[in-house]
Amino acid sequence: MVLLDDQRRHVEVNGAYLQLLGYRRSALLGRPVYDLVVGGPLATTREWRAVLRQKQFTGVASLVRADGGQVTVEFAGHPEIVTGKQLVLFVALRASRGNRRLRDDTPALRSGFLTNRELEVIALLALGYTGPEIADELQLAHNTIRTHVRNAMDKLGTRSRAQLVAKALAEGVVWIRRP
Repeated sequence: MVLLDDQRRHVEVNGAYLQLLGYRRSALLGRPVYDLVVGGPLATTREWRAVLRQKQFTGVASLVRADGGQVTVEFAGHPEIVTGKQLVLFVALRASRGNRRLRDDTPALRSGFLTNRELEVIALLALGYTGPEIADELQLAHNTIRTHVRNAMDKLGTRSRAQLVAKALAEGVVWIRRP
């Protein structure tokens, strides 16, 4: 995962992003993400401003690794205003090193595929709730929430909670209501 500001600069990165690209955190923070995109920015400044007005979006980009190699990443983005600043959370859904194309080997998302409770749990995860907080909110046992998350991850073929949320948001299965 990576968090960008409205100028497309890295604000925060997680360990998986660092490992995928091979850079040190200090080499990325403050650096525009389009410096890493093969062939330059995916969007003009005007197009980027339009993207910031969307609830969520998806795309594919080839990025340059620190060792000079390339990685193609399918991503989901979710713009939000946080503490008065426009930020965009990007989550890699799938990645392929080198020039290999991404295979479409993931199951199709259908809202009928997930139970209403699983959809509710994913929506709360997307809002940043922890497992115990979701359990408290829905008045369920924490282990029940874990089961719903695990079942939803199995159904959607995801390997982490972040990927589950990103995939659900990207496909429009779960929508986040803004206050």
